[in-house]
Amino acid sequence: MNITGNTIFIPGATSGIGLALAMRLRDRGNTVVIGGRRAELLDQLAAEHGFGTVRIDVADAASVTEAAADVVARYPATNVLVTMSGIMRVEDWTSPGFLADAEDVITTNLLGTVRLVAAFTAHLQTRPDAAIVTVSSGLAHVPLRPTVSYNATKAAIHQLSESLRLQLAPVGVQVVELVPPSVRTALLPGQETSEFAMPLDDFADEVMDLLEKNPEAHEILVERVGFLRHAEARGDYAEVVGILNAADPHAR
Repeated sequence: MNITGNTIFIPGATSGIGLALAMRLRDRGNTVVIGGRRAELLDQLAAEHGFGTVRIDVADAASVTEAAADVVARYPATNVLVTMSGIMRVEDWTSPGFLADAEDVITTNLLGTVRLVAAFTAHLQTRPDAAIVTVSSGLAHVPLRPTVSYNATKAAIHQLSESLRLQLAPVGVQVVELVPPSVRTALLPGQETSEFAMPLDDFADEVMDLLEKNPEAHEILVERVGFLRHAEARGDYAEVVGILNAADPHAR
């Protein structure tokens, strides 16, 4: 993926990783359109940073369809989709109360990504230098005990990305998988100040550097996520599972 000269739609970019990358991509000469559920927040970010904005709720199929049509109509040069929207919930599967959270996580993280890809694939095939950037996680490869559905959705996003890449390469759409470690965002309570998590600016800067140096990369792996991503290949998977779940406060 080239990091300049694009028109990029990033649903889920009103905070955290999405917003940090949107600002950096804008600074590299891209037209950046951000999506989110809160109209007032979108208006504020547009005024502060010059983003285009589109209201979207990826948990609502009709909203995704309407937002995609709006993006294509107002920004027909859109050639990059970043499926940033995601949520994370702590779940206890030993009690019956987990189901609502599990369904929310699966709907937003997995079905939301599928809906976005379905809404934009035809358009992206008409654009030069087209790309879809999916967002998985180091937890796709090593599980964190309290976030069962999150781990599962991110593992599914990893395999979805691998499979999509095979189908879309012949029609000129690149598929890039962004694989974050734990980053200091509001994804879970306390994560913004966690010493376990990577500082947000450090993560976003390293991602931009990797994108610039490796425009044909299939995965964007900051150095810190390699501990999780390559655990099975290194042969120390069981040890890494133990270390992760002992170190992360959310696992306690």
